[in-house]
Amino acid sequence: MASDSLTPISITDIEGFSFGHWTDGDAATGCTVIVAPAGATGGVDVRGGAPASRETDLLRPENTVDVVHAVCLSGGSAFGLEAASGVARELERRHIGLDVGPTLVPIVCSSCLFDLAFGDAFTRPDGGAGAAAVCTALDGGADALAEGCVGAGTGATVGKLLGADRAMKGGLGARAFELGALKVGAIAAVNACGNVVDPDSGAPIAGARNAADGTRIVDLEEGMLRAGADLSMPLDRTNTTISCIVTNARLTKAQATKVAQMAADAYAHVIRPTHTTNDGDTVYVLAAGTIDEGAPDYPLDLIGLAATRALEEALVAGVREATGMHGLPAHRDL
Repeated sequence: MASDSLTPISITDIEGFSFGHWTDGDAATGCTVIVAPAGATGGVDVRGGAPASRETDLLRPENTVDVVHAVCLSGGSAFGLEAASGVARELERRHIGLDVGPTLVPIVCSSCLFDLAFGDAFTRPDGGAGAAAVCTALDGGADALAEGCVGAGTGATVGKLLGADRAMKGGLGARAFELGALKVGAIAAVNACGNVVDPDSGAPIAGARNAADGTRIVDLEEGMLRAGADLSMPLDRTNTTISCIVTNARLTKAQATKVAQMAADAYAHVIRPTHTTNDGDTVYVLAAGTIDEGAPDYPLDLIGLAATRALEEALVAGVREATGMHGLPAHRDL
């Protein structure tokens, strides 16, 4: 995973970004915001077949918006996109956004995952939740970002191909590295259809459990192959792993998009199977451009590799840091 040339740091050490959660443990839902108060160049890569998102088209290199002020990762499926409106309103209240004359318009991109509702199925992150997460990000002053069953990771689950009763808890993870003056980090809410495995050994970490006693993780890919034409998805479109890469590098929109494409390989290294028709896998990139003026120009492929490594670790952390909730066990429970 981490190589000798990449030094682990806290994701909060990357200048130009602030992070905050809103969590409802009873309803098993929440949202997480990544705020770039001074703006950042954005990119996105969407590989899953069932995404729920807002404003991602603005990040296409040919479109005219160059600056993003926040990314909101939320539970609640399409309903949770309402949280992004609260993020935008709170940023506007703080005079953060694009100057369009009499006011400032914040550019907020949002992506949602479907919470496997354990508590109140009709409780989803709304505008108030998004605003509260921004307040935590900009006023909280935390030295570290909470991980596990918080924010967008609260209701996350993994290994759902065999049904909800044999799934396990997912969660939110964040990891970052520095390489000289370059800093790259990743934050991920892990809510995958597939299993989560160690990217080095392939050993299962969390996922679908065996029917006998629920203490062993089964190989979903082999199970799918054995099922053949009889394969079915009992929890249709209830999966999405959503992530955001943050870096102090100076990138264009096209370059940020390429970093997102490279980093998406982390999903294939850690989640099996991944990018299915029932996953909405999305990776955002925010580049603050706060790297020292005298720093060398780091090759784009190097930045993409560092992003991939950071996202691999964030995905693994999302399930390792999760705790059992509402009857579903976590990795630490097996």
